[in-house]
Amino acid sequence: MILWIKMFHILFVMAWMAGAFYSPRILVHYIEGRNLAEDVRRLVIMGDRLNKFSALMAALAIISGFCLWVIYGFQGNWLHAKLGFVILLAGYQVQTYVYTKKMKENLLVKTSFFLRLYNEAALIFLLPILFLVVFKPF
Repeated sequence: MILWIKMFHILFVMAWMAGAFYSPRILVHYIEGRNLAEDVRRLVIMGDRLNKFSALMAALAIISGFCLWVIYGFQGNWLHAKLGFVILLAGYQVQTYVYTKKMKENLLVKTSFFLRLYNEAALIFLLPILFLVVFKPF
């Protein structure tokens, strides 16, 4: 049973990260398309749907991770550090939701350059998580 939970946890994290990496790219394309007076309605729909999917996957990843924590116990300082980065990643997901909501209301005023930089934040949060999970340095 534990391996099934672990497998689904990894699957949910992968799906969450797919959304976390692509949602901001949709925002970039939306801003650039809007600035060129292009039709961006499809991007609004795609962004909204992807963000909802990503939020659901985030919730399932966190729930399955909590189940693993209950099974294995909360041991090792590496896990405390990992959870800190997971909280940052969850905050990133919430901020992406806010940007997507503003996009739906045509109130998103960020530049494409800002959103391109913002897009990299997910990777900045994910790399330490992977390092901590693989190497368990402390």
